[in-house]
Amino acid sequence: MNKFGIGQPVRRVEDARFLTGRGRYVEDIDLPHQAYAALVLSPHAHALVSRVDASKALAAPGVLCVLTGADVLAEKLGGLPPQFIPEDMGGPKGYRTFRPILATGKVRFVGDRVAFVVAETAAQARDAAELVEVDYAPLPAVVRAEDALADGAPKVWDEAPGNVAFPLAIGNKEAADAVFARAHLVVRLRLENNRLSANALEPRGAIGEYSAADDAYTLYTSTQNPHGVRSVIAQAVFRIPETGLRVVANDVGGGFGMKGDTYPEEALVLWASRRCGRPVKWIPTRSESLASDDHGRDQVVYGEMALDASGRILAMRSRAVHGIGACVTGAAVVPVLYALKLTPNAYAVPVVHVSAQAVFTNTTPTGPYRGAGRPEGVYLAERLLEQAAIELGIDRVEIRRRNLVAPAAMPYASPTGFVYDSGEFATAMERCLALADWQGFEARRIASERRGRRRGRALTYYIEDCGVFNERMELRFDPGGTLTIVAGTFSHGQGHATAYAQMVSDWLGVPFESIRLVQGDTNQVSFGRGTYASRSVMLGGGALRMAANLIVEKAKPLAAHLMEAAAGDVEFEEGSFRIKGTDRAMPLTDVAKAFYRPVGLPKQFGVGLEASGFAATEPPNFPNGCHVCEVEVDPETGHVTIDRYAVVDDVGVVINPLICEGQVQGGLAQGIGQALLERVVYDRDSGQLVTGTFADYGMPRSDDVPATAMDFHNVPCKTNPLGVKSIGEAGSVGAPPTVINAVLDALRPLGVAHIDMPATPLRVWEAIRAAQTGGA
Repeated sequence: MNKFGIGQPVRRVEDARFLTGRGRYVEDIDLPHQAYAALVLSPHAHALVSRVDASKALAAPGVLCVLTGADVLAEKLGGLPPQFIPEDMGGPKGYRTFRPILATGKVRFVGDRVAFVVAETAAQARDAAELVEVDYAPLPAVVRAEDALADGAPKVWDEAPGNVAFPLAIGNKEAADAVFARAHLVVRLRLENNRLSANALEPRGAIGEYSAADDAYTLYTSTQNPHGVRSVIAQAVFRIPETGLRVVANDVGGGFGMKGDTYPEEALVLWASRRCGRPVKWIPTRSESLASDDHGRDQVVYGEMALDASGRILAMRSRAVHGIGACVTGAAVVPVLYALKLTPNAYAVPVVHVSAQAVFTNTTPTGPYRGAGRPEGVYLAERLLEQAAIELGIDRVEIRRRNLVAPAAMPYASPTGFVYDSGEFATAMERCLALADWQGFEARRIASERRGRRRGRALTYYIEDCGVFNERMELRFDPGGTLTIVAGTFSHGQGHATAYAQMVSDWLGVPFESIRLVQGDTNQVSFGRGTYASRSVMLGGGALRMAANLIVEKAKPLAAHLMEAAAGDVEFEEGSFRIKGTDRAMPLTDVAKAFYRPVGLPKQFGVGLEASGFAATEPPNFPNGCHVCEVEVDPETGHVTIDRYAVVDDVGVVINPLICEGQVQGGLAQGIGQALLERVVYDRDSGQLVTGTFADYGMPRSDDVPATAMDFHNVPCKTNPLGVKSIGEAGSVGAPPTVINAVLDALRPLGVAHIDMPATPLRVWEAIRAAQTGGA
C-alpha cells in the first residue's frame, strides 16, 4: 500500500510553510515604488450624494490621486454584475443590479464606497481620506427584510417594486395544500437565520500594478476564484481582453464563500495604478471588513410540516424572505435557491411547496457563506420535525428513523429536484447515537441538575449537495521527471497540495514528494473556476483522474518503443510499464524524461509528457451525516456550554481522513458560532452598523467549541468516478439545528418553547424570565 496514497492520513505538506511564517499573503507582498490606498466609506445607510470634494485631500502630504464616482462616470467604467439571476435560467424575472466600484449620486448602505485615496504611505492615505468632503442628504433606510416588504417602505432601488430583487418557488402548491388540509397534525414555526460575517483570518486585500509598456494589468488579491475575478474586471469594468489582466492569488487565509465574489477594491487598485503610474496596495481594517465584506444568511422563514398520526411526514410548505442587501452580487442567488432545494433534508417528503423572496435592504450585500442555503434548509426541517415529535409524543430518534430515506429507495428523487444516489442514513444515525452515548444521558442530566444546571440534548440528520459547474486540471512532467499539477481549483485552506498529490501518486506511482501544485495565477493556469461549494475533491479530483489516464495512454507507446515491444504487450501498474509475462519494466518517470530527448525519438512522440482532464457536476454528490449535541444551561445567567458533541459523516471515498476531520471541525466552529454567538446587527431606525468591531460581533473562541467525537460511515458515491462526497460545509450545515434543539430541550421544562439564533446568554436569560412571568 502506498503510504502517501488515497485514504492515508498524510499530514498537509502546506503546513510546514504556514507554521514557520513562510506563507505569502497579500499583506506580505511589496512591489517597487508601491503606493497605498484608503477608502472613504459612507457613514449613512441611505443618502443622496450631491458633492464629493477631494481638493483638501489632494493637497495633503504624500497624496498621489483621489478617485470618485465622478471619475468613474468620466472614464465610463462599468459596475460589478451578478453571476446570474433566476430569469437567466428560465426562472421568474428580477431586478439586475450592478454594484458600482464607487458610488455615484446615492449611497445605499453603511460602508458603500465613496472615494479612493492613494498616497505614499498607508497612514497618509488614511489621513487624507478624512479630508474628503462629501455632502450627503440622508434618506429613510430599511435594514430588515420583512420591513422592506411593507407598504410604504423606503425604496432601495426606485426601479425595484416593493424592494423585491427576485422571487423563487419550487413544488406543487395545489397538491401541498390538499395534503395539509387532511393531515393529522400540522406544525408551524417562524425561524430566523441570523446575518453573519465570514471574518476570514486574513482580511481581503489587493495590489494593482499597471504596465504602460505592454498596456497590461496585474492584480494580486485574496480570492477563491482568480479566473472569475479576471473575467468580471476585464469584461464588466474595464472592457478589455482578459489577456490584458493577470490575476495572482498566492496564499489565502480563509474565504468561506465570501472571497468567491469580485469586489470594487480589486478594480480600484488597478485603476489607481494606471492613474498614478505606480503599484497600489489596499489592506482593510477589521472594521472595514465587517462593513464591506459580503455577509451571509439573513433569512426569515415561515415553515409548516404536515404529518400523519404515526409521525410520517406528508408534506412541507414554507415562505421565506432573504435580505440580500443593497445589490444582487456575485452568486447571491445561490443561498436563496438552495435553502429551498434542501428543505426536505434527508427525509422522504412526498410533496412540497416552498417559496422565497430576495429583498433589497440598506445593508451590506449578502452572498454564499459556508453552506450557502443548505444550513437554512436543514435548519427548517430539523426544527419542524423536533416540534412534531414533541406534539405527537413520539421519541425524537424514532420519528427520524421513520422518515429517513431508506437505502432501498435510492436513487431517490426528492420533491425539489435532487436525486440522492447513495447513503445509509439510519445506520449512520445509530452509529452516531452510540458514539455520543445517547443511553447515558439521563445520568448526566441528573448530575447537571445537582449543580444547578439544565442539560439538554438533540440530534440532527443532514444532507447537502456539493459540486457545481465543470473544471479543468493539467498534469505536466518536466525534463527531470518531476510532476506538476496545474489546478483550476484554488486551495485556500483545504489542503489541495496534499490531497491531489495523494491521488496522483496513487494512480501513477509517482513519488509523493516529487509532485508539486501550481494554482492561483491566471498566467500559469490557463483556466479554472476556483474553489467553493465543496467542489474540488469531486471536480478537481475527477479531472485529475482523466488527466492521469491520458498520461498513461500517451506514455505507453513510447514505453513500448523504448523496451522494443509492441504497445499491446505493455501494461501499466504500480508506477511502471511492464512487458506482460516478463520482469522487464520501466518507471513512468523514466518514460517522461525520455519525452524530452533532443534526438533519437520518432517524431510521432512529440516533445514533453502532459495531459489535461475535465469533470462536470452532472449530477452533484450528496454528503450526509448525523450530529448529536448535549448542552448545559445556567438558568441564572443564560450561559450555554456545549458539553458533548458527536458527528458521524458519510463522505464516500475518503482521500485523507486528517483533512476530512479538520474540515468538519472548522465547519462545526462556524455552525456553533451562528447558533450561539454571531450576528450582524444594524440599527433599525438609522441603519447604522452596530456590530462593527470584534468588541460587538461575537466570534467563537476555543472554549466555545468542544472536543468532538468523530467517525465516518462512508458509502461511495455512485455518480462520479472517484466515489467521493464532499466535506467542506458539513459541519456548518448540521450544527445550528443540533445546538438550538439541545438548548430548547434543556429549557423546555422551564416553559421555554422557542428561541432564535444566536442563543446568547441574554436571549436565553430573557426567554427563561419571560416564561416564568408569563411573558411572550
